[in-house]
Amino acid sequence: MSHDQIDAVVNHATRNFEHTLAQLCAYLEIPAISCDPAHAGDVRLLAAKICTDLQALGMSACEVRELEGTLPIVTGEWMNAGPDAPTVLIYGHLDLQPVAGEIWHTPPHKATQVGERLYARGAADDMGGWMSHIAAIEAWLSVSGTLPVNIKLVIEGEEEIGSPNLERYMDAYPAQFSADVMVLTDCENPSVDIPGLTVSLRGLLEVELTVSALDADVHSGLWGGMVPDVSIALIKLIDRLTDEDGRMKVGRVDVDEAWRQSAWDSPITVDVIENGAHIIEGVAALPDRGIPPVEWMWRQPSITVVATTLPTPALKKNALRQKASAVLSIRLAPGQSSAEMLVLLKQVLLADPPGGIKVELGADGWAGEGWLYTPKGPAFEAADRAYQKAWGAPLARVGVGGSIPFVALFGRRFGNLPLILNGVMDPETTAHGPNESMHLGIFKKAIKANIYLYDELLTALKSKR
Repeated sequence: MSHDQIDAVVNHATRNFEHTLAQLCAYLEIPAISCDPAHAGDVRLLAAKICTDLQALGMSACEVRELEGTLPIVTGEWMNAGPDAPTVLIYGHLDLQPVAGEIWHTPPHKATQVGERLYARGAADDMGGWMSHIAAIEAWLSVSGTLPVNIKLVIEGEEEIGSPNLERYMDAYPAQFSADVMVLTDCENPSVDIPGLTVSLRGLLEVELTVSALDADVHSGLWGGMVPDVSIALIKLIDRLTDEDGRMKVGRVDVDEAWRQSAWDSPITVDVIENGAHIIEGVAALPDRGIPPVEWMWRQPSITVVATTLPTPALKKNALRQKASAVLSIRLAPGQSSAEMLVLLKQVLLADPPGGIKVELGADGWAGEGWLYTPKGPAFEAADRAYQKAWGAPLARVGVGGSIPFVALFGRRFGNLPLILNGVMDPETTAHGPNESMHLGIFKKAIKANIYLYDELLTALKSKR
């Protein structure tokens, strides 16, 4: 495409930004919380609305697809660039994390702009991500009546529960996933000024640790001192997994030394971490112990206690309890398997139980592999050029400490396909937490980057077909 034509597309997207924002805000009002069966209807409602809007945009083969026992995915395509043009698969997810128990400064399901940030659950994770592509597609079609490349869209309704059925959709609709390059705009940028290309993700394993000692609760005054306290035993067992800083010490991995040295130059500094993670005054980030902070967050395993049955103030009583349990969320290092980690956990937790208590450990349903990638080839060169034009900076190669099961699955099934992982998040987004937000400056630049990316991918990949 000519420079003048591309400039006209970018200018249209800029003029149309408020309309794009209004469309995004309408989506954000639907609480499509996939983990809560009470909101399954909202997931389906949002899927239907997105499908209708894609049809109005000019996409074809728009469908809400649903297999038995699943939540839906939305699919659509625009294939009029012809068989000689490359096909780009754009993936996103429409479902949301829950907000129950969180303290929000604005209504979580009513998008609210404060300064340069838009607050709402899902604003950046991930509705702003795939909406940046919808806006880019709309701009191309409005100005030129065409797109430089063929486009396929897959917008999933189960990503926030681990994409448990996505492979079933891949098996049922293989043509929908056939492409020359995949773009997933569900990741983080190091800052509002530096765009990020994600090249590693941690995996995820959730396990339930249960300790038992008694057939019934008993009086702590009568029996305390000779009868095991399961709450204390549970805490002691969890402590076996961590070092003096509270970091996971089981399953640490060796990291390429050249990468480790380069990681010290990451823009994700301790100040960024303390600000982005909302660490309160008087508390500091964990000491680095001679290892780059981003290695701890991107390339090493970590542990979080996400649920326990320990007594709460509402259930206070002077009694030794029958049993206690905790759900542990283990982030796996890239390349580390959940089966490997489960073996290590059992070796540590089941040996020599404190006080002779009974200890059980089982997977709690969540398991996903990590991902480590070397971005080479013309598709990534195209992405760098597109982002240089839109952001004034090329994509920085970064990791993400979180898990996107779809990516590992896609990488396993389509190993030769370039996977471009970008996003609209930044360190202040607070994804999965209260007051999630998206920086509107990033959103605008993401739309522009997509406009340029489609054109750059045509140039980069057409010669390879």
